[in-house]
This record gives sequence, structure tokens and C-alpha cells, in this order.
Amino acid sequence: MTLPQFLVGTAIGSAAQEVVNTCLRQIGDVPASTNLGFVYITDALTREFSKIHQLLVETTGVTHWVGTTGIAICATNREFYDQPALVIMLASLPAENFLVMPNLTSEVDTFVAQHQQWLSQAGPVFGIVHGDPSNPATPTLIESLANALGDAFLVGGLTSSQAHHYQLADELTQGGISGVLFAQQVDVQVDHTQGCTPIGPIRQVTHCHRNIIGKIDAMTAVDALKQDAGEVLARDLSRMAGFIFAGLPIPNSDTGDYMVRNLIGIDTQHGLLAIGDMIETGDTLMFCRRDGNTARADMQAMLERLKKRYGAQKPKGGLYFSCLGRGRQQFGDDSEELKMISAALGDIPLVGFFANGEIYHSRLYGYTGVLSLFL
Repeated sequence: MTLPQFLVGTAIGSAAQEVVNTCLRQIGDVPASTNLGFVYITDALTREFSKIHQLLVETTGVTHWVGTTGIAICATNREFYDQPALVIMLASLPAENFLVMPNLTSEVDTFVAQHQQWLSQAGPVFGIVHGDPSNPATPTLIESLANALGDAFLVGGLTSSQAHHYQLADELTQGGISGVLFAQQVDVQVDHTQGCTPIGPIRQVTHCHRNIIGKIDAMTAVDALKQDAGEVLARDLSRMAGFIFAGLPIPNSDTGDYMVRNLIGIDTQHGLLAIGDMIETGDTLMFCRRDGNTARADMQAMLERLKKRYGAQKPKGGLYFSCLGRGRQQFGDDSEELKMISAALGDIPLVGFFANGEIYHSRLYGYTGVLSLFL
């Protein structure tokens, strides 16, 4: 299926009417076939989100909108930090080829049962999912949704905000997961890039309880960390915060993929490590380092892979979900991460946000960038 070009508008301002008008002036006339909108706001605009949604529906005639809040958001070539900002993207798709998913806070089976006919006709679906990080059930909800949908491929991110964790799924909501599912007829190419690099071998957890690791390869967890982190960091473990992480390899991954988790506690007296995920005896783990140069190289490799996949076709639009620890933290202050995408792929219509955790292939990652391109 060949889609019409997506339309993008961006705006900076503190009033709903102001930012909506600015975005729509950039877009111009909205085609009558337009039926789906993506919207991302910085958390400085959370009080205006409901009004923004109302104005977008009234002025465009588009009734289906999905999106969320970010401490930072992005659009083609540009990242928005520390200011009230809005980005929107409009798409025209056959109405039968997408389904907005309402807020799911505790279980997914009811939603799946209600839409079983659409899901069975849609085939393997692709989904954009926004999740609330304040709900401890969110990771489980993402996994449950993926399992209930079968061969679905889910991407997205967890809302990042210093205020309310608002999401939009045809109405303003919060507290769970929401988004939009696409039928297999909608051609999408997806890939992700890591912001950390392994610094040691893949090891095995030999003793643990919940998220606290006692032994790795039969040595204390702290000794294993010191061995892989190197002599300089091993002398002062406090310097590891925000620099060294735990990497959890994806079982049976043919690309060596892994999920990055924070080290949230180090007990040198007892040799214990606490990480930001549950772990079981026998699981594998490797330590990783946050590395700007490696992040750039991996980003470039991802973009080249995507270019090879879609060939001569030009993407009609894209969504990019990056980690709050990336962006200006790793690439520089002048929207360098987004500029890398445009330099490699051209100025395609693109919007997204900087997340509290990124969803790729139905798993929750950290320090990654997830790029989805509609063809």
C-alpha cells in the first residue's frame, strides 16, 4: 500500500490556541482523507493538553489522535527542550487499517476480545504504544498485549514528565498503556539503536533475589563489576552512576541485542548489586558503558540498515522514540541526534519524544532510539 505524504507542524508557545494555530499554518490545507494524528507536547504544556486536543479535532476534522507528554519532544531536524512546545503529524490511511487502542490500566484481554474480528483480519499487527511509568504494571501490560496479539511488533515509549503523565488515545488519559495498531497492509520499517556498549563478557547470574544480585560467575556481583569496569572505576564505585549499566542479553537474538538496566544500588560490604529489573538465577548479564562515540556509530549503522531495506521508496512519515539519556546528553545541544536522521534519510516528516524507557519488539529498553518509517 502506498500512503500519501504525512504532514508535520511544530510550535513553541504557552497557550493552546497559539501553538495549534502555528502548527496548522505550517501544514496548510488538511486533505479530507486525513484521519489520524500524532501529537506530542512538552510537559510545560500539560495543563493545555485537553484544550490542544479539542482545538485539533475542531480545526482539522480529524477525530483519531494518539500521543503523549515528554520532558523533551522532537520533529524533523529539531529537538525541543526546556520550553512549552507542540509537534503534530497528520496521516491519511484506509480507516480499516488502523485501530486506536484506549487506555489499558490492569489487563488487555477485554480489549483484545472486543476487537477480535478486526485483529483476525488485520493479520500480524504493528503497534505504537505509549506507557505510564508511574504504573508498576506497565511492563507487564506491554508484555501481555504482545502475547495476546500473537505476532505483533510493538514500539513506543514511556511518558516522561515532571507533572502529569498524560497520554492521548482519542481522549486524554493516563495510568496505563494506549496507542494505535496498524494492519499488515500498512508498510512500516522499524529498527533501534543502542546508547551503551558492552565492556565485558556475557556472564551468568549464580545467586540472586528479585532485583538484587549476590553472585555472578560464582564471584560476588561487586567483584564481577570491578573486574569488567576496570581499575580506575573500581577504585571509586560512586563514579559509576549514570556511566556503567547492566545489560540483559535477549535470548536467541541473532544480532547480540540486549536491554540496558540501571545499577540502582551497590553494597560493597556484602558484594551485592541491585539493578532496575527482576532477574533469576541462571540469567545472563554483561556490564555496559555509556559511550557517545559508540552511540553515534550505532545510530549511523541503524540508519544505513533502514535505507537498504526500503530502497528507492521514500518514507512518507516517521516516529522516533529516544531515551532522555540520549539527545543532548550524548549527541550535543544542537539537535544533533535528529540531524543525524535527516542527514542519512532526508527531511522526512517525523515526530516523537524523549522517553522514560523505549519499547522495541514488545520489550522495554533503556538508552535506545527506536525509529519507525511508514512507506
